[in-house]
Amino acid sequence: MLTTQYQPGTPCWIDLGSPDLEASARFYTGLFGWRFDSFGGDYGLCKVDGRTVAAIGAITEEGATPAWMLYFSSPDCAATTEAVERAGGTVRVRPMEIEGQGHLAQFTDPAGAQFAVWQSGANRGLDLVTDPGSLAWAELYVPDPAAVQGFYRSVFGWRIAELSMGDFTYPVVSPAEGDQEETSMAGLAEVQPGDSPHWLIYFEVPDCDATVSRCQELGGSVRAPAMDVEDVGRMAFLTDPHGARFAVITSAG
Repeated sequence: MLTTQYQPGTPCWIDLGSPDLEASARFYTGLFGWRFDSFGGDYGLCKVDGRTVAAIGAITEEGATPAWMLYFSSPDCAATTEAVERAGGTVRVRPMEIEGQGHLAQFTDPAGAQFAVWQSGANRGLDLVTDPGSLAWAELYVPDPAAVQGFYRSVFGWRIAELSMGDFTYPVVSPAEGDQEETSMAGLAEVQPGDSPHWLIYFEVPDCDATVSRCQELGGSVRAPAMDVEDVGRMAFLTDPHGARFAVITSAG
């Protein structure tokens, strides 16, 4: 499961690129009960009980569409950038320092999915995960999940195990160290024909169905209605009013 220990290669930060910062803040605070603390410019933090669970910023990349960005922890942003290039990925934003808070870089994997890394400084990462209103899981959607495994293993040292899910297997990602089952943090899935490769983030919610209804009330859309997955929980796939996709889950147990 996700933790805030942030071993190398584990999810440590998420932020939304939005064309309308205030409108996005209203939507997500209304949906998850977040408090949005603006920096007074084009970026702000989303909090639950004073703990940071996400951030929302203005879209800065020309031609970019509204989307959630997933960041993985890196002890050395520059070294990770070199590893991405050696493994066949593309560097979209070269390593840069964020006002003493840390360093970031953004990439595209060989299949076309975008992701980022964060080298912590004063900001270690999210303060809360797996609790209601916070990051609970991540999934990579690509045409051939097996084909990208070598890339991510090379960049992050991930271990990837095939989990039996009835009639199919589900590749589950763990960091390089620790018990594989206890430290699982993401899954790999085949993207639907016609869709673009992407990382999808899941938010934990206390009531999946109520969250789906609230999303629609606030102007969001349902990509896939709430469904039960045995021993996992009840989940739904949604988009916000600007089209950024995300998922919500009420975890089993």
